[in-house]
This record gives sequence, C-alpha cells and structure tokens, in this order.
Amino acid sequence: MQAVLSASANEDEFIKEYLISSEKIPVLIHEVIATDVWKQQVFPQFEEIGFVPKVTFPLYMVLYHEATLINLLETTLFHREACESAEESILDLAEYCYGKITSMVAKSKAESSDEEDDEKQPTANNCKTEPMEELLKQKKVLDLEIGIKAVSVLRYIIDNLTSLPLSVMTRMLNTHDIPLLMVELVENPPWTKTKDGTIMKYIDSKWHQLSHTDSFKLTKTEGQIWISLFHLLMLPDCQQKYQLDPFRKNILLKLRSYLNDILLDQMPVLVDMRRYLEQLSLMDPPPAKHDLVLEQIPEIRDRILKTYDGRWRSLAKKQAKSVFNSSNASLKTQAARYDFFGLRSTETAKAQCYDTPNQIGLLHVSLSMCSCCIMG
Repeated sequence: MQAVLSASANEDEFIKEYLISSEKIPVLIHEVIATDVWKQQVFPQFEEIGFVPKVTFPLYMVLYHEATLINLLETTLFHREACESAEESILDLAEYCYGKITSMVAKSKAESSDEEDDEKQPTANNCKTEPMEELLKQKKVLDLEIGIKAVSVLRYIIDNLTSLPLSVMTRMLNTHDIPLLMVELVENPPWTKTKDGTIMKYIDSKWHQLSHTDSFKLTKTEGQIWISLFHLLMLPDCQQKYQLDPFRKNILLKLRSYLNDILLDQMPVLVDMRRYLEQLSLMDPPPAKHDLVLEQIPEIRDRILKTYDGRWRSLAKKQAKSVFNSSNASLKTQAARYDFFGLRSTETAKAQCYDTPNQIGLLHVSLSMCSCCIMG
C-alpha cells in the first residue's frame, strides 16, 4: 500500500528502490504465479471435498493476496529499471499476464449471462448465500480486477521490450500473438457492458453508467491497450520479428474502424498507426520465415505444477484442517495485517508521473504515462 501512496503523492518511491536493490522483483513474480496456481488447483478442491469454512476471511485473503501482488507489480514495473531487475522471470510474468487476460476475455460473456440468471431468481434466494458461493462471487470480482491490472503490467513489459531478453519479444509476438489479443480487447472489452440500454464501464473498481457522449471517452485500461498496440506494431524491432501472414493482417485491419477522429483527438500519436494500417491494407504480407529459433521458456509455473502433481486434493484437505480452520485470536491477527480503509483511499488516488500533460476536456494520452494518470 505504501508503494501506491508514494506514487499517488509523487513522492520518493523508496519501496520500488528497495525491491530493486534487494532483488525482490523475481520473488514477487514467483509469489503471484504460485498464488494463481493455488487458485486453479487447490481452491476448487475445497468444494469437491465438501469443506464449509466457519469464516471465509482466511480464504478470501488468499484470493486477495494475488490482487495485492499484481497491484504492487503494476506500481513498480512502470519504471524501466524495475522491469530489467526482474531478469529472466519477466518471461514468466508475461506468461502470467497473457493467461489472466485470455481468461478474463473467455469469462466475460459467461459472467454476463450468469448475472441475467441471477436477476431472474426470487429475492429470497438471493439473500441466502452459502459461504463458498459468496467466495466464488468475490473471486469473480477479483479476477476482473486482476485481469485489468495484468493489462497494465503487460503494457509496461511491452514498453521495455528492447531492453529485455530477446525471448520475451519472440514469445509475445509469435507464440502468444499479443497484437491479436489486444485487438480482441478493443472489439470485446470485458470492462464494458450494456444493461437495460445503458452503457456501463468498469472504472476505478466500480461499474459506472455512462451517457452516450461519455462512452466515447477512453478509460485508463483502454488507453493502455492502444499504447501497447502502438509499440507492438510501430517499433522497428517488433516489425522485424512479427510473422505477419494474411490472417493476422485481416485481424489487424479491423482496428481502422476504431481509429476515428474522436479517438485520435484523445491520442494523437495513433495517427501514425492509422497511416501504417492503411499502408498495410495495400500490400501483401511477406512470406513467413521458418528459421531455427532457440528460445527460453517460462519455468516457474511448470516447476510448481511438477512439484505438487497429484497432491492437490491432499493439500486442500490439509489446509482445510489447519490454515483455514483458524482460532479467533489467529483471525484477529490476520485481519490486523490489512488496513482496508487505507486501501480504499488509494482507489481514487491519481499518481502523477513525469510526463503527464495538463489537459482539460478530452483525454490526451502520452506514451510514457502510467496507468494511474492516464486519465490526465
């Protein structure tokens, strides 16, 4: 929380300096991936073994722990030196962000249909919620928050691709095809929905109803996506590495319909990208190169999965009896570790980075703006 407060007040970010000097960025990356593995492999086992917690707070704090870690990484990785200090683990972080974003995209339609079903249920049923059902609802909210944070973290990695290991660029461009993933986010943003004819956007951890005019204004997350696309498509190194084929070309050309005057007024730098897409539409993609490539692969998640393979149910049973069956004194100690009122006060705080233009009216985005002040 102190790292967010320091960035919000434009003060000395000593937390970031400590994490870099103590080589703790790779530790944070390992921790956030380990928590994600726990959520995917251990947490579902609790429902299968019939575990009903007396108090859901300990379980929720594990789920919340991942959001805390990705928020800290978002705050620190805005700086180039923080990305470089991650060393080889930055590849694992890029893999993690890719997984979170694809999961968020895949769940968005299913969750919207679930909300419609919930509204059709009688009010009495909605008032009585089992502990695990409540946890699953909280997990959905956290997953959306984490997915949005992953977009910001991925954008910071993209900003510094030229100073990171070559495998990061190759894997992001050709293995995971991040440019096409960003196009999907532009076309079907999970943080936007229509309810009863009203456009709603998820801004600052809340759903907001927007007028037709305000719906055209870029949010922080949407600005991050366009900046990512600009770097991926316009950087010379990325253009040389990206294996552009007819399929990818046709998908990328869909962006032209979104690069209208309203968007360009808010992000003038995208004029160059629109010109690039117009030129791309008039030329055929070069033939794909099939060179021998030796690339580094992420190891943290695979190492954890191999270590505990076949032991997920036993881990769930052990944790259900010990970690998540705490005494009242232990619960009070855990609750004291988190200052929720202090955390809420940071939700609307706007950090001022060194390249924030003082604009009034429409959003004017600079390529070196952080996520906290991308709204100007």
